[in-house]
This record gives sequence, structure tokens and C-alpha cells, in this order.
Amino acid sequence: MAEVVRMPKLSDTMTEGVVAKWHKKIGDKVASGELLAEIETDKATMDFESFQDGVLLHIGVKEGASAEVDSILAILGEKGEDIKAILANEKSASKSETKEEPKEDKKEVKEEPKEEKKVVVEDKSSTTVKLESSESSEDGRLKASPLAKKIAEDKGIDINKVQGSGDGGRIVKRDIENYQPTKSAASASIAGEESYTEENVSQMRKTIARRLAESKFSAPHFYLTIEIDMDNAIASRTTINVSGDVKVSYNDFVVKAASMALRKHPKINSAWLGDKIRYNQHIHVGVAMAVEDGLLVPVVRFADHKSLSQISEDVKAYSVKAKAKKLQPADWEGNTFTISNLGMFDIDEFTAIINPPDACIMAIGSIQQKPVVKNGAVVPGNIMKVTLSCDHRVVDGVTGAQFLKTFKEFMENPVKMLA
Repeated sequence: MAEVVRMPKLSDTMTEGVVAKWHKKIGDKVASGELLAEIETDKATMDFESFQDGVLLHIGVKEGASAEVDSILAILGEKGEDIKAILANEKSASKSETKEEPKEDKKEVKEEPKEEKKVVVEDKSSTTVKLESSESSEDGRLKASPLAKKIAEDKGIDINKVQGSGDGGRIVKRDIENYQPTKSAASASIAGEESYTEENVSQMRKTIARRLAESKFSAPHFYLTIEIDMDNAIASRTTINVSGDVKVSYNDFVVKAASMALRKHPKINSAWLGDKIRYNQHIHVGVAMAVEDGLLVPVVRFADHKSLSQISEDVKAYSVKAKAKKLQPADWEGNTFTISNLGMFDIDEFTAIINPPDACIMAIGSIQQKPVVKNGAVVPGNIMKVTLSCDHRVVDGVTGAQFLKTFKEFMENPVKMLA
């Protein structure tokens, strides 16, 4: 009997997925546990394996298209099995592109005259360039869905230049949304001409926008900034890296010091849950990492029990996986506190938006050489600014200040962390 394979929920924040690649085509046999497709979530591209045996009878989401969680991804069954009843029952709830774009009827095609469009680019030679027409039907008429035509008109796209990916070369919605005009001597932007490019918002960027907007406008943020003397940390790091097998970074020092300060100030290691506040006994530090499509926050688990070298190995491994889009849900879920470090980009100081459900996030600036007063004398110093963003529903100003004071003590006296 035919079974519906639905778009899986591959992360806690996933609401829709994009099929990056199909590994099977209609008519292929599929075994349970066999790779069926690659699905792009809001945080990574993940392999999706079949949970049943059968023949692939229907593909509900084409490569490059998106669909909501639980919508039809595919249908598996016996060869030649009739699936019309299944599709009819699912049609009303479907959010796929098939529902948005009605099937082309022959009458519509006959009523649409073929248009041969010309684009004139005015430059010193006043050259007129005739653009080639896109795929047409056998009777010479342009094949495009009404929705695709409407979007092309709204965006100012010459639909004759768009390559159709639908049946028989028909131009559909996704072709317009993914269209990138080709550059040539005639079509290139000229001096003084207004121009821009657009790209579709990735699943990751959609989730970042939604979650951080919710955080910023629902959690009453307040900010505390402190300066830290990094002379001893610099000396300690140099010694460790000369003698140790694992090279540690200043960020590793920050993660270790923060985790130990959280142990002394558990109210910072908390979360707002609406009708209750959760005070976490364990300490899982999220480390924000920039990737091509946005930001990921893999988690260093039980950071307060790990050495600097263990923290360094964890962070380096996460960095490699993040850039390759190989992070799994277990890698980014469960943070109790987050650190965002832009010091490597020479940012002196900044404020970060709290990463839900954490109550706090700490922003780390660069180490700046500047004059400082020590023992009554002005001497060269190495100063790092740190800003703690707090959710005032959970954390009060004094609590945040006490945490930063303890964090500062660990950073300025690294031997306390190594004892």
C-alpha cells in the first residue's frame, strides 16, 4: 500500500525545508535506510533516509523548492499503484508550489500571443540589442504560468530571457525567483545607472530574523560593559602554546572563564519560560560562529569541567563542521549561555541580541593597546571590552555586574582557571 513521506522536522526551529537534491527519481526502488534526498534546514543541509521500502511513485517537492514541515515530500508504494486518491485527499492541505500555480490549459496558451521584446541600452555608440527569446511551445507561443508572468512583471524581468524548468520548458514561479540576468557588454551596468541584485532568503536567514526579532522585542534587554586587563592572559596563552600540543585562542580563555563565573552566579545561567524561570545546574556555552548564510551557535557542553585544550578542540571541530554545513541538531541545541566574539575583526565594542532561551549573551571585543595607569604610573596596556546583554525579566543589574566582576577576575588571573 502506498505511503506518504512527509517533509521532516529536522531541527527545533525548522518550519519549512528546501530539497537540495534528490538521490532517487520516480520509478526507482527505495530500501529502508537508503538515502532519499538532501534537505536544507534553517541551520544545515542534512541527509534524509527512507523509513520504508517501496518504489518512488511521486515527488512532491522539486529540487530547489521549499515546502512546510509535514507537507508531502514523496509517495512510496508498489510499482504501478494508483495514488490519485492520496493526492486528492492531500490537495486541500498542500502548501507546495503546485497549489499556487494552476496547471496550464491549452486555451490559455492559444490566447497568449508571442511577444518579441527588445532592450535598448544607450551608450556612446547608441547600440540596439535584440534579446533572444526563451523556450516556446511547438506553435511558437511562450509557455509560462500566469503567476510567473505576474512576478516577472512586478520585478521588471524580461520573461523571454528566463529558462523554464517546468514540463516542456514551461516557465514557473521558481524560475522567476531564481533568475539571474547574464552579463554582457551590452547589458552591463553603465556609469550613473541605478541597479541592484536580489536573492531569495535562505532558511537559516529566515530563522535568524524571526528568532532575534522575537528576542529583541519581547525580552527587555539591558547592557553592562567592563574593561579587562589582558596582559596576564596574553602571557599565559603564549606559554601554553609554546609548550602544549593543542594551540588555544583567547576565545577559549573567554569560554573557560565564563563557564567558571557561571558556576558562581547561577542566576545568569538561566532561561525565561513565560510562567517560570529555569535555573540550569549544568553549563553549556554556545559559541556564535559566522557561516556563509548567517550564524550558527554550536554548544561546548559542560564547559566548566573542561580544560582549555578540550574547549579548543571542541570549538575547532565545530568550526570545521559549521563551514561544511555538517552540524547536527545535537551540536547546536541546549545552550544555557552564549558568547559572541568579534575581536578577530578588530571590533572594539558591541552589543549582542540574546540568543533564546538564554537569559544573557556576552559580546567580546578586540584586545586594544592603550595607555593604562598601574601603580601610579601610565604604562602601555592591553585592554579588552566585554558587554553583557541581560534579559531584565530574569537578571537584575547587580546580578549581571557581579558576574562580570568574577569573569574579569578569572581573565586577569588565568592561573585561577588552571588550578
